[in-house]
Amino acid sequence: MNTPWTHTTVLLNEAVEALLSGSTAATGTYVDATFGRGGHARAILARLAPEGRLIAFDKDAEAVAEAARISDARFSIRHQGFRSLGELPDASVAGVLMDLGVSSPQIDNPVRGFSFRFDGPLDMRMDTTRGESVADWLATAELQQIAEVIRDYGEERFAVQIAKAIVARRQERGAISTTTELAELVAGAVKTREPGQNPATRTFQAFRIFINAELEELQQALEASLSVLQPQGRLAVISFHSLEDRIVKQFIARHSKEVYDRRAPFAAPKAMKLRALERIKPSAAEVHGNPRSRSAILRVAERTQEV
Repeated sequence: MNTPWTHTTVLLNEAVEALLSGSTAATGTYVDATFGRGGHARAILARLAPEGRLIAFDKDAEAVAEAARISDARFSIRHQGFRSLGELPDASVAGVLMDLGVSSPQIDNPVRGFSFRFDGPLDMRMDTTRGESVADWLATAELQQIAEVIRDYGEERFAVQIAKAIVARRQERGAISTTTELAELVAGAVKTREPGQNPATRTFQAFRIFINAELEELQQALEASLSVLQPQGRLAVISFHSLEDRIVKQFIARHSKEVYDRRAPFAAPKAMKLRALERIKPSAAEVHGNPRSRSAILRVAERTQEV
């Protein structure tokens, strides 16, 4: 089904170029681990050889419906989160791309409940066919847990005050059910905020990350990539906030070092599994044309010969 919401793919050319190692007729099997609205997938398909393959993952049913519009025998999609990447055979993939951003249709559709800019149900689930919404969780969560989520996933210094306001509201008038209610409640609890940033920004980010287990899924997918990538296969990850980028950066760094066993100082070290290649930011022109790209960081690494 067509919607009025559009999506501009971030770092489109840079990510595809890095993933395919510059090849204009790539022959291997590649993975778009976060299909979204298919910007990267379509660009990858345009550069695959006839024998190339592209496997996509996405747990958003709307994204899967969009993928069904691609009539290309080289393409397939799985209605799964990218933590399921490890289900692919070992050393079967020439490249893995992960775009960790929330797509614009998700943000701009009030029904999805991702944005404080629109009034809608407080949902925020990437996969609306399973799991509990943010509203459901907030209806029963304890004050300490709410505060920890806001602090840890939103890096919000007023986490305790916001959590207290949520619990007090729940006790007085019932659970919060809409994005507007939550945004107004947070605005009343946050005393100061960075210029130009809505007071609810960090809290909405925190609840979205938590309810979708985004950081845990990212860690699982990164570990799985080590198994499924072939030697010289590429890993390309686009992150949009510091929590994600820190995980990606540390993962690549950890596996880009030879590991020595201190208990056996004369033994040969374990070979590194990755080689860090690039760190790419959007150009000034891209940020001007698509302000949502301003925080994006693309990190690229290559699987070494040791598998």
